[in-house]
Amino acid sequence: MSELNLTSAPTHLRHGSSIGQPLTRRDGILKVKGQATYAADNHPPGMLFAVMAVSSIAHGRVTSLDVAAAKRHPGVVDVMTPDHKPRLAIDPEIKTNPFVFRMEVLQSNEVRYANQPIAVVIAETLEAATEGAVLLAPRYETLPALIGLDAGESYVPPVVGVGNPTENHRGDVEAGLASAGKQIDSIYETPPQYHNAMEPHAIVAAWNGDSLQIDMPTQGLMLSLGRIAELFGIAPDKIHIRSPFLGGGFGSKGLMSGPPTLGIMAAKLVGKPVKLVLRREQMYGPVGHRAPTRQRLRIGADGEGRLTALDHHARTVSSTFDDFYEPAADASHTLYAAPAIRTSHDAVRVNTGTPLFMRAPGEATGSIALESAIDEMAWTCGIDPLAFRLKNYAEVEPITGKPFSSKALRACYEQGAARFGWSKRSLQPRQMRDDAGLLVGWGMGTATFPALMFQAEARAVLRRDGSGAMEIGAHDMGQGAWTALAQIAADELGLDIDRVEFKAGSSDLPDAGIAGGSAHTATAGAAIHSAGAAVIAKLADLATNDERSPLFGAGNAGVIARDGRLIRRDDESRSESYPEILARAGVAEVEARGTGAPNPAAMEEYAMHAHGAVFAEVKVDPELGQVRVTRMVGAFAAGRIVNPHLVKSQLFGGMIWGMSFALHEEAITDRRSGRIMNANLGEYHIPVNADVPPLDVITVEEHDPHVNALGIKGVGEIGITGSAGAVANAVWHATGIRVRRFPIKIEELLT
Repeated sequence: MSELNLTSAPTHLRHGSSIGQPLTRRDGILKVKGQATYAADNHPPGMLFAVMAVSSIAHGRVTSLDVAAAKRHPGVVDVMTPDHKPRLAIDPEIKTNPFVFRMEVLQSNEVRYANQPIAVVIAETLEAATEGAVLLAPRYETLPALIGLDAGESYVPPVVGVGNPTENHRGDVEAGLASAGKQIDSIYETPPQYHNAMEPHAIVAAWNGDSLQIDMPTQGLMLSLGRIAELFGIAPDKIHIRSPFLGGGFGSKGLMSGPPTLGIMAAKLVGKPVKLVLRREQMYGPVGHRAPTRQRLRIGADGEGRLTALDHHARTVSSTFDDFYEPAADASHTLYAAPAIRTSHDAVRVNTGTPLFMRAPGEATGSIALESAIDEMAWTCGIDPLAFRLKNYAEVEPITGKPFSSKALRACYEQGAARFGWSKRSLQPRQMRDDAGLLVGWGMGTATFPALMFQAEARAVLRRDGSGAMEIGAHDMGQGAWTALAQIAADELGLDIDRVEFKAGSSDLPDAGIAGGSAHTATAGAAIHSAGAAVIAKLADLATNDERSPLFGAGNAGVIARDGRLIRRDDESRSESYPEILARAGVAEVEARGTGAPNPAAMEEYAMHAHGAVFAEVKVDPELGQVRVTRMVGAFAAGRIVNPHLVKSQLFGGMIWGMSFALHEEAITDRRSGRIMNANLGEYHIPVNADVPPLDVITVEEHDPHVNALGIKGVGEIGITGSAGAVANAVWHATGIRVRRFPIKIEELLT
């Protein structure tokens, strides 16, 4: 592995604080020069290549594999099948905790979905393994596949998302609808979507006796380590996972799945290091996806345009063998102040890989339906969509009644609208055209995402040479964690960032929790904050208890850590450098650990959310129905901004994905075979450069002292939630056609 140099001088000099500075990525040079080592870049001596053979049917069983033909192929070393594989310590069907999902690792010949792994060919070269997999020529006994939202009898799942109640309500919804002067009753559908990170899932696994060295992309080092330990029956301290860089994750790399497990099994079978990398089309199945939904929204409003009731029901799917339910209706919990609200879910089982977390799970699918329905309700009432939202936005969380940062949401509405020029919008649709005769539409959507936080630990060190170190098993999947967390570390240690060695991305470092739920910076940052305070306290003890120090006796007054010195809080003329304190104490370094975790009292009293508002302009050819997004403005309040460059990059990415959700992205299932028909980046449509308009992001100033000690909220997912609805509403405003099945297609606008 190439050395990871993350101690180089910053491009921008800090002025009193690293937090808040727009520093460029500390790992950027490595990535630009091709020196960043991703999992599949590792080649230990004697390494073999593994390739999965996957099912071409969605339901049935494998009746035969031509293993002999594959083994005869030059270069093939072995073929792993249900009849020839290492034994696991536990049944992978057993769910040992809420973050364990069942996986297909050749435990039987049963086929439960298309693209399910059915064998693994191990060879001396990638080409030989690939050719060997083709030679297996599987035969099947095929059964009818369950496909789509109407595949079978629906049922009410016990929970949705991660333990969320299936139904929530407040007030009498039916009475609220009955008393409404205006009502809408609309059904919206969203398609299945699949993770398409630049870096596919990959693993390089090497056994040394009962010890295991792994290189793999993961958003959850410790979750993966724990799952591997229980599957293979070895102690966690016998496993080392390296994951310094991830080429994107979006939730699909958060939990241990079948393919990397098969890579570890293959290495155990042949007694040599093995690399297994998924081909692009193989990612459509065994590593999770966003489930389709059908959502019914019934909304009522009185004569003044105030909501009287909101009923949001969502149907989704799960696999035939496991349980994950997209919590789409939960998007209606947090935004609008209807006196009566009900959210509910049901589901059907289909022959698919188990749906899992995908960027803004629940909020992305739910908000495009909710924001489209709110827009429709505003027009039904004859009120401008922004004015309608300002009239009805919640000042406390509607379901729980807990206060949240509603003033920040109002500021997002106002600043975003001003920047976009919303006041010039016509109320009626199909009234605006450009000089070329294209229909012009303006739409908006409200953005929201919970301000989550998990548990983490960090280790801080101060050294006699005046440098420091911060160690935490954090994950950088492209969001800039190497940089943002190092900025927090520098401030907590009272050092310039170029004097701080930042270590992350390895399972032998303190547990940083999971990089998910837009919570990683807050979670890992809180642990870094705590560790920094603890190590400064140790250093202060050395100085304030030493009669030779100018800080002697300053214990009650306290000290400040700044620029590599401890300074008396009540007399800044009295200070001492870190090297002076450590040299006189005769120690090379001091170290301390710190933890970060949510504050239960604050969570009990307050609702934690980030907010935003997105405004979009589209142009539509009135004869061809072609849609192009031409402008987007997003205003987001997301607490304390650690690095403006990184934050805007994340918000841009979310807005682009929202546009993709509304206009491009859809996995198409062949209803005869159950196979994904567009399992590639040529036909699975996502925006390219030519599709992306000028984007403008406003970060609205917000100080929320309740979310965590640093006041940080996540920005990785909130950008999707307002953007998809804004684009959909802009298309309606341009054309007068309300499309309720996404993505919006040309044929919908021509009929």
